[in-house]
Amino acid sequence: MNFNDIFKSSFLENITSVSILDMAVALVLAFGIGMFIFLVYKKTYSGVMYSASFGTSLIALTMITTVVILAVTSNVVLSLGMVGALSIVRFRTAIKEPLDIAFLFWAIAVGIVLAAGMIPLAVIGSVIIGVILLVFVNRKSHKNPYIVVIRCDGHDSEAKAKSFLDGKTDRCVIKSKTAQKGFVELNAEIRPKDDNTDFVNELADMDGIQSAVLVSYNGDYMG
Repeated sequence: MNFNDIFKSSFLENITSVSILDMAVALVLAFGIGMFIFLVYKKTYSGVMYSASFGTSLIALTMITTVVILAVTSNVVLSLGMVGALSIVRFRTAIKEPLDIAFLFWAIAVGIVLAAGMIPLAVIGSVIIGVILLVFVNRKSHKNPYIVVIRCDGHDSEAKAKSFLDGKTDRCVIKSKTAQKGFVELNAEIRPKDDNTDFVNELADMDGIQSAVLVSYNGDYMG
């Protein structure tokens, strides 16, 4: 095969099977929806440390997926080679928040759907998903959970502390108990009746109670 045969082959024709207009429309929409995904992620993030780079990667991932799927749909031979190339890629970045996985799949799905030409599905689906995430992720419980760590000197003071918490809160559940010679440590999940936390001071002043610590948490357990 000489140089002229390359230009006579259908390879170059397949590359131009996706028009410039289609490419531009798909990429502009991918950028727009990627920005929407980024804003929803930023609005609904509830972790400890917000990562701006992860939010930016959602935009890039939407556009990159669109480019890849456009290439795959334009050439069957190229699609087979790309599947083989992508199958050897391994990602080692740890996903710290379970909800981050949903945003990653959302960005990838939008890129695939846009490149496939299903623009209404990508736009309407993204709006619905975004609204659902904004409603449910930002939904706050009217009673915030707390963990109370109580250090007492024996069974009698433990029973008094448990009875006191039952009367001062709407819910009190012992999550863990550590017993050693001379003291007992309790970890209890409570739901206060209101925002007043003065009952912790009263608990710490009770006979037999060495210390009482109140910690707020989001209700999720790891492990």
